[in-house]
Amino acid sequence: MQPLRGFSFDAVNVFVLRDDLLHPEISGNKWRKLKHNLLNARALGHDRLLTFGGAFSNHLAAVAAAGKIFNFKTAAFVRGEDASPRNPTLTYCRECGMELFFVSRTEYKAHDFSAIDGQWADAYQIPEGGSNCAALEGFTDFVADIKSGMAELPNYICVTAGTGGTSAGIISKLDFEAEVLSFPVLKGGFMKENISKLLSECGQERRLNWKVMDDYDFGGYAKWNEELLQFIKAFYQNNDFALDPIYTGKLFFGVHDLLQKGYFKKDSRILLVHTGGRQGIAGFNRRFLTNLPT
Repeated sequence: MQPLRGFSFDAVNVFVLRDDLLHPEISGNKWRKLKHNLLNARALGHDRLLTFGGAFSNHLAAVAAAGKIFNFKTAAFVRGEDASPRNPTLTYCRECGMELFFVSRTEYKAHDFSAIDGQWADAYQIPEGGSNCAALEGFTDFVADIKSGMAELPNYICVTAGTGGTSAGIISKLDFEAEVLSFPVLKGGFMKENISKLLSECGQERRLNWKVMDDYDFGGYAKWNEELLQFIKAFYQNNDFALDPIYTGKLFFGVHDLLQKGYFKKDSRILLVHTGGRQGIAGFNRRFLTNLPT
């Protein structure tokens, strides 16, 4: 837990929970969401994990690392073509022993994973992003970490959202009065529905202490502009830790913008969650020829 410096963060009580420091390879929200999925897999006698995601997915890297560390065989269906010679994420997954199956974006959207063969048919399946009811259980520890790490509890908890599982986990386990603000990185306005559906499936549909902030996706997943990149670089100079341009960079930019606009109540305490994802910066730099700090 640490205060933030620079920009509009200096004038208010803004802190960051450094979940990116939870583990060197399974960091941030991936540690939280995978914990009970791995425990369930082991309890059910599974020694194989099968999951799904994009070519630069933090989730795939985390599952691959977890498999290597905790002795599970792993495989993943990857959306799109094999770009592994130029993709640090997929290279890392293979180095961890993960078997990769590539499917077209059309097949992926239709959930056409007919290529699952006998070896993986009985594997423990973890959904894209790791977002299921088991994942929500991992945020009991998250709330405990906030309560032990802050002298005064936050009024707002701000978190980035890809599938909505982290937001749902925080919302479902929060046992003190605070509002959860979820910042989607994909355009489309469907995140509220995603979070509501997951909360409902997991018996938490009556939770009302949350809101989706739809104005900071920068055009969609992996979309960006020069203003975002310059913010990330300047933030690093002020705070000495990196933000990625896919998830955390958009979150921190969004909170900074809302602070400038006077969105938050006076004298409130604001907590941002660094959900990890720094492994994706190298791939982003290589793909877009940028030089973001890692």
